[in-house]
Amino acid sequence: MMGQLPSGACGVRILGTGSAVPDRRLTNDDFARMMDTSDEWITQRTGIRERRVLDLRTEGCSTLAQRALERAIEGAGIKAEELDFVIVATVTMEMTCPSVACRIAGAVGAKNAAAFDLGAACSGFVYALNTAEAMIRAGRARTIAVLGAEAMSSILDYTDRSVSILFGDAAGCAIIQADPDPTKGCIYQHMGADGSGWHALYIPRRESDVPAEDADNPIRLGSLRMNGKEVFRFAVTKFKEVMEDAFKKTSLTPDDVSQVICHQSNIRIIDAAREKLGIDSSKIYVNIDRYGNSSAGSVPLCLDELWRAGKITKGKPFMMVAFGGGLTWASSVWNT
Repeated sequence: MMGQLPSGACGVRILGTGSAVPDRRLTNDDFARMMDTSDEWITQRTGIRERRVLDLRTEGCSTLAQRALERAIEGAGIKAEELDFVIVATVTMEMTCPSVACRIAGAVGAKNAAAFDLGAACSGFVYALNTAEAMIRAGRARTIAVLGAEAMSSILDYTDRSVSILFGDAAGCAIIQADPDPTKGCIYQHMGADGSGWHALYIPRRESDVPAEDADNPIRLGSLRMNGKEVFRFAVTKFKEVMEDAFKKTSLTPDDVSQVICHQSNIRIIDAAREKLGIDSSKIYVNIDRYGNSSAGSVPLCLDELWRAGKITKGKPFMMVAFGGGLTWASSVWNT
């Protein structure tokens, strides 16, 4: 059953945020003891020094997602029963049925909420947030919990250096709600995909899922495979294009925004886009050194850390940008 729906034109505000990461740290030195690599090699190429990983014997994506949702509910100052939807962006759900969203909605007592998972890889949280915001603007919901949550360690082959060093586990959540001020909320959003490039970043379950050109890939089935050079070229180009588009369509400049929250993929990709667009480094939040690439968990983890630190300035827009497997990309510009 839905909560009371807004009437007429409305805005959308962020009520609160939350995040969760595992306690266990997997450092570059740990990888150096597992395979032929070093802290210097990883740091120079990625900006990553450590990442967090779950104990998969007892934990999973739902574990992190539930913690992030509980913290966001507390931060928002609402009751779980007030939620109309719980949306979880993930590609690492323990089961396709039930969804992570259904499991955590039940666990926290969100008995009035519809719940579903959304799969757009690293772009997932921004996809989900854009979708949820549009639902509220359309009058179909009042209060929605939007999460990005990933147990990337569950889909990594730790005998392979090319992919396993990049990723970590994390979850983040934003709770959004209808607001009488129609100027609040998302003032511009864009989502895109190029399915012809799917083979650059994929998780094959069967031999028949593997394209001929990748047949000799030693990474085991069920684990993430990536064409690093192809993904890097796509990311550097698309990151810049998506941010340029957002600034142009909103008539904003880098000086006008409080923060640009980028998907934490690779420090070289983030720095290249920042330099080309002339964005001050103080406005590009970076935590990849501590958490690695947590896919859909990346942007909401950054959002929660910035929100709690008071870096999302009231009355000043901020931007979220992501790209990922699919291939997918997305942006979302918000007035708070």
